[in-house]
Amino acid sequence: MAVNKITVDKITWDRVGRVTEPGRYMYTFGWLTITAGDLEIWKQYPQAAFTLLEQPAEPDAPIGGEFHLGAFDIAPSAPPYSTH
Repeated sequence: MAVNKITVDKITWDRVGRVTEPGRYMYTFGWLTITAGDLEIWKQYPQAAFTLLEQPAEPDAPIGGEFHLGAFDIAPSAPPYSTH
């Protein structure tokens, strides 16, 4: 049986240059909006990895997408948790 795997792009504070202010930043793939709430999470959990979400593009938008941060994992390199 074949299993389809979904890849989810995640991004860390280090990858965005440890920005300290909320705002819209140019990144290698387009524009990334970082909120004050996103920064608070990174200040509390510096290794947290956020899911990178692309916003729908306007029909006449220039090349390069608009992105924002979604769900996050506070310990992305930790082994999976198991109850058995």
